[in-house]
Amino acid sequence: MSNLVNNETVPQTDAPFSLKPLMFETFVCTMALMAFAALAAPIARVIGLEAWQLGTAMTVAGVAWVVMARFWGKLSDRNGRRPVMLFGLAGFVISYALLALFIDFAMQTVMVQGLAFVGIVIGRSIAGVFYAAVPATSAALVADHISPKQRAAAMAGIGASSAAGMVIGPSFVGLIGPYSLSIPLYITAVLPAIALIVIWHVLPRREHHVKPDGNSLKLNDMRLRWPVIVAFVATFSVAVAQITVGFFALDRLLLEPANTARTAGVALAIVGVTLIVAQIILRKLDWQPRRLIKCGGLIAAAGFACTVFASTPLVLCLSYGVAGFGMGWVFPSVSALAANSVEAHEQGAAAGTISAAQGLGVVVGPIVGTGVYSIDIGLPYGLIAVMLLLAICWRPLK
Repeated sequence: MSNLVNNETVPQTDAPFSLKPLMFETFVCTMALMAFAALAAPIARVIGLEAWQLGTAMTVAGVAWVVMARFWGKLSDRNGRRPVMLFGLAGFVISYALLALFIDFAMQTVMVQGLAFVGIVIGRSIAGVFYAAVPATSAALVADHISPKQRAAAMAGIGASSAAGMVIGPSFVGLIGPYSLSIPLYITAVLPAIALIVIWHVLPRREHHVKPDGNSLKLNDMRLRWPVIVAFVATFSVAVAQITVGFFALDRLLLEPANTARTAGVALAIVGVTLIVAQIILRKLDWQPRRLIKCGGLIAAAGFACTVFASTPLVLCLSYGVAGFGMGWVFPSVSALAANSVEAHEQGAAAGTISAAQGLGVVVGPIVGTGVYSIDIGLPYGLIAVMLLLAICWRPLK
């Protein structure tokens, strides 16, 4: 069957398209990224780096993701999903492994602090450059093979895998970290390599996307205006919630440092679990992306609003759980809405644009969140609740 416009017909494939390889790839890559984030503080302490230096490394990696996401998406429109995904994933595997080796060497030797800082920044940046290809091409692949009505459910499957990686990554570090800071890095470097082998074997070699017609999808394309805004606000909100939860437990709940770490860890773990549950439920629903975004955004806003008034660890964790559930409907639905809004030959560029907006939220969220927190403890949560409500109610001008 020939390719028609994206919103009408999805071409038949030689073999049934399976989400499982993409889900596995997403799971192990997210687990690797979250494991590194969980190890950042103890690694910095061993090497002798300051907190701001690790924060700089994380921020630069996020900027690399933002800059490169659209590039990889548009490249996959021209050259195909398979070669771009394999190249990006291979680059991520190699750069992450080299970063693990460098960090291990820095911890085992008396390395000059400045050299260690520069090495980690460069390593994280290169990993971010290549990783940007993975979510963009994954979303474009789903759009190529899944009908518009089923895309939100398919994206939810991939989203649930990412959420599982978010939960298991830090948990794995918590189990192994007390014995070795190097072993978790090496294990999580091996897992994406296994995913690369799996993807190389099972990813369709026959492309099912329409080549670009020469008119490049613009960054400010009106069709993507709302999905981009929602993608940014949603990721921004999660980044703010992640960076402030520990401070909130210290200052509002007045917990001791050890109990603070435990409470923050439980709250973030509950977010991961509710993300998974929400996305499993989403796959059973026959709702369209717009409805899911509105309902999910409203639920998430309610959860964050309740956090403003949290006075016990239980209320904090429950509020985060409600917010996480709502986000579990928003994230996959935004990707599906973007895919449904453009033509078949624009899928890679659209996926890259959404990925770039999410990357920008990851970069800006911690900076704004900590700045607003210094004004008032509950203000970051009130801010993101209002931003979510405004985003889901926003209407683009025609």
